[in-house]
Amino acid sequence: MTDLILVERRDAITVLTVNRPEARNAVNLATAQAIEAAVDDFEADDSARVLVLTGAGGTFSAGMDLVAASKGEMPITQRRGPLGISARPPVKPMISAVEGFALAGGFELALSGDLIVAADNAQFGIPEAKRGLVAAGGGVLRLTQRLPRPIVAELALTGGRISAARLYDLGLINRVTEPGGALAVALELAAEIVAAAPLSVAASKRIIDESPDWSVEEGFAKQGEIALPVLFSKDATEGALAFAQKREPRWQGQ
Repeated sequence: MTDLILVERRDAITVLTVNRPEARNAVNLATAQAIEAAVDDFEADDSARVLVLTGAGGTFSAGMDLVAASKGEMPITQRRGPLGISARPPVKPMISAVEGFALAGGFELALSGDLIVAADNAQFGIPEAKRGLVAAGGGVLRLTQRLPRPIVAELALTGGRISAARLYDLGLINRVTEPGGALAVALELAAEIVAAAPLSVAASKRIIDESPDWSVEEGFAKQGEIALPVLFSKDATEGALAFAQKREPRWQGQ
């Protein structure tokens, strides 16, 4: 894998680090392509269960590389779209571990994850309007789904910043840590996911991801299609048996 990103395996957890600290981890086309390839590899590996995305050098990401963009180079890949991930995030769980700044495309990278852990001095924002751009890599779209409308309007229309503490209060961030502690806490959360039953995690994530498109009438039927095979799986039997025997379950993913 290119040194634009670093990939580290910690048992069932994959840590993906954007590694352009000299450019505040801004994403150019080559970096986006490297992110896409790393996410593809993660998805294809059955032993890899959770992805943790972070940035090198104390900064998550300043977003799209504007110098490269000014020369006509856009960080959009063929399969996963903007930033190599935004249009098609991984199907498996992903946690964003944010230190420093997550601005513009950097915020969109963080929003590609299912959970966000951030240092208490981290700053977030979509300042695209200040550069004649639009946060079309999932920024406005995902924030509209996850935050109250007035908050999104202020961020998108003014290009201002918002703190990790405020986003925690608004429910967007899962954990706030001391500076330098985001990755460690993200790894703790990832370990909790790994300890859960694989089929249950996969089904629950599908329901979370797909249910916004379901009507009220079809919601329970579609949920049942996803959940019922899990409820009658060997792992469901093992979970009940382990509880009765007061021991840790031994998941088979079956």
